[in-house]
Amino acid sequence: MLRISLSTALLFTVGWLVFAGAGLMTPAEPVFAQQSQNTPVVDLSEYVGSEVCQACHAETFAHFETTPHWKTKLDARRGPAFQGCEACHGPGAEHVAGGGDPTRIINPGELAPKDVSNRCLGCHEYGVEHSNFERSQHNNNNVSCIACHSPHNPKQPQYLLRDSQPGLCYGCHVEKRADFSKPFRHRVNEQLVKCTDCHNQHGGFLTDQLRATASQDAICFQCHNEKAGPFVFEHQPVKTEGCVACHTPHGSSNPRLLKRSQVNLLCLECHTLTVDSPVPGIPSFHNQAQKYQSCTLCHTSIHGSNSSNVFFK
Repeated sequence: MLRISLSTALLFTVGWLVFAGAGLMTPAEPVFAQQSQNTPVVDLSEYVGSEVCQACHAETFAHFETTPHWKTKLDARRGPAFQGCEACHGPGAEHVAGGGDPTRIINPGELAPKDVSNRCLGCHEYGVEHSNFERSQHNNNNVSCIACHSPHNPKQPQYLLRDSQPGLCYGCHVEKRADFSKPFRHRVNEQLVKCTDCHNQHGGFLTDQLRATASQDAICFQCHNEKAGPFVFEHQPVKTEGCVACHTPHGSSNPRLLKRSQVNLLCLECHTLTVDSPVPGIPSFHNQAQKYQSCTLCHTSIHGSNSSNVFFK
């Protein structure tokens, strides 16, 4: 005959009660309940559809029909609040009933910049490109989405831009226009490189909203991959300060976009012997005569080397 101790029986009973109490509810039930609570309740009677808007705003509607917003029907799966004109302007029933009363419809052009961007982020908040917009310099400086994008009359069909790059960026960043006219520059004005190739205009975690490569290295390595390494002997500024320690990225009067006209003057900004200098000082036999003024004539692998700790070839 099988004998069960009192402690074993009590343990079995408690375990069965816990299982019976917790196991009756599947994990999916509270998840779906939470989703249903967060889903906004839409009164369908408040929405009239884009065709009604067309009756009064025929010209605007004609332009809107050609845009990606109309062609994709915005987000038709999420209901009328995310479709057509009313996705951006809000429900239009009161506006129509009031004979076109402008106070009964949302006009993004009259909203505060951050309110405009919040409406756009209602659909565009997902993905890598827009997920950091709230921390972006554009948002922090009250530059809204419609400052660069035109939902109705874009000059560039792609991304609904108000103008093409770099002209659009120059509208605010006027100090950068002169850099791209210097003798040595990235070919932005020639349309070979775009501002957004290097910067994420919608925000990011890096300085100046710079993008990064897939390996999270400096975006410069996207094109200049031969400088990326890894190298056995690394030039420390490449990893610590980045390319801008020696180069001006937009344009320069000096070859190779260097900050200084003489290479040795640039190198001496770090390689000068001081009491607490963390880098080697300049050797005594480098007398800075003409033949020593271009350090990279000898130190050819200045970005990094697999054979020499002083970056000889």
